Amino acid sequence: GSGTTAVMMGALISYGVQPGPRLFVEQPEVFWSVIISMYIGNIVLLVLNLPLIPYISRLLALPQQLLVPFVLFFSLIGVYLVTFNAFDIHMMVIAAAIAIGLRLLNYPMAPMLLGFILGSMMEENLRRALMISDGSLAFLWERPITLVILLLSALFLSAPLVGNLRQWVKNRKAVPNDGEF
Repeated sequence: GSGTTAVMMGALISYGVQPGPRLFVEQPEVFWSVIISMYIGNIVLLVLNLPLIPYISRLLALPQQLLVPFVLFFSLIGVYLVTFNAFDIHMMVIAAAIAIGLRLLNYPMAPMLLGFILGSMMEENLRRALMISDGSLAFLWERPITLVILLLSALFLSAPLVGNLRQWVKNRKAVPNDGEF
């Protein structure tokens, strides 16, 4: 699926809802409430946005150099107003730097967003597993299935880096070095 699907599934899982075909049978109230809220939201957006179409189209005609500072300003204000904590602004800047770096390395953004959404749940469950195992990390490789998952994760995470490194080495060999700068 798409990145949107991954984020939606992550949000459902974080609320204890198991997505899949059994969702219609096991929790129909969740399914139908999402469908109905989507219809209501679309109707409200249609009513609100139809009169605003001429103004929104003019806004999109603004040059990017003028639009980006406004978007950045309102993003920073929004992040601060959620908890009134300056630390959140620092976290936003760090996340933006990581996102820019990942984009330069051609990494998709959906896994990063999914990591932000599911990170706290993963951390909580890791803490719980460490308490059960008396603080030992050995449970991560004692069972074959967890070892296979760890190895596959490491392989998939390192594959793009190895590919980029090979391309860089190949490009270095292709350029003759005369000893001049």
